[in-house]
Amino acid sequence: MNVLNIQNLTKKYGTITAVNNLSLTIQSGEIYGLLGPNGSGKTTTLGMILGIIHPKNGNYEWFEGQYQEHDARKRIGTLLETPNFYPYMNALQNLEIVALIKKAKNVPYDDLLKLVNLHHRKNSPFKTYSLGMKQRLAIAAALVGDPDVLIFDEPTNGLDPQGIAEVRETIRSIANQGKTIIMASHILDEVEKVCSHVAIIKNGNLLATGTVGSIISNDKQIDVAAENNKALQNLLTTHPMVSKIKFDNQILTLSADESLTASEINRLCFENNITLTHLIVKKKSLEAEFLEITS
Repeated sequence: MNVLNIQNLTKKYGTITAVNNLSLTIQSGEIYGLLGPNGSGKTTTLGMILGIIHPKNGNYEWFEGQYQEHDARKRIGTLLETPNFYPYMNALQNLEIVALIKKAKNVPYDDLLKLVNLHHRKNSPFKTYSLGMKQRLAIAAALVGDPDVLIFDEPTNGLDPQGIAEVRETIRSIANQGKTIIMASHILDEVEKVCSHVAIIKNGNLLATGTVGSIISNDKQIDVAAENNKALQNLLTTHPMVSKIKFDNQILTLSADESLTASEINRLCFENNITLTHLIVKKKSLEAEFLEITS
């Protein structure tokens, strides 16, 4: 089932185009990352699909049009800004207030707090929580009412490494329950580790979209250098498993088929009287792919 279908969404602020002709389809059960630098249009996109911001052009449809807009909105939980709860109330009391606002019945508070690893602190005042704990409570609040879709805007922003890991694990736990998650982030590592699908956005334009595995090519990145780099480059340029070579700071960086091994390169160079001084094989990361796509 298509949870969300976006067609040609465009938003302008004066002469600035925040989102330009964006089209995406997100299916049930996906963890979908909107990846891009700050100012790329991610938050504006989330605002439009939630009805907070009105697009200049284009449209979107939730749940294949099965529900009226108001009813569709009830099936979506959101975390768009810094968590804001009553500081002197504890986690349970704050969630009860959220339930009253949402008119949610029979909320499994203990289960929600266990899911976000806060059950042991459910009676502690919100003001005593770390930033990571506050963020996890906000995620629990987004889950009140049992929504089908969760939308998170920069959920790990400002957190320390431990907080980032905790929020990441919480998002994975939610996804394991079958929820669809849409997550905007500028942190490449987070998208790579958490998301099943990704859309790369820059300056409001969609540059690439697909599964994380398809966006990250199967190519290896191999860094090599030799006493005679010119001879090394001439040798490797003709190799059928090498698709691209970059030269930077006395290092040749190869994009190569995943079956090409370091030992094969070493043997090939030895047979051609080329002595290697540097050889490192790396799996291409989403960061490298992102930089290539956006350059």
